[in-house]
Amino acid sequence: MAKIKIKPGESVPKSGQYRTPNGTETTLVKGKPAPPTPKPGQKHTLIDPTKHKK
Repeated sequence: MAKIKIKPGESVPKSGQYRTPNGTETTLVKGKPAPPTPKPGQKHTLIDPTKHKK
């Protein structure tokens, strides 16, 4: 699986745990905008996708 990286403010493509380069982990929900990162130019990287089925 390719690493999913998203910029702050972008719509989250897949729910799960995301990490910023400084190690902060955040749960992001599909379809919602990504929150700001600690420093400009950083991105959120998906590290653990949600394992649920609809």
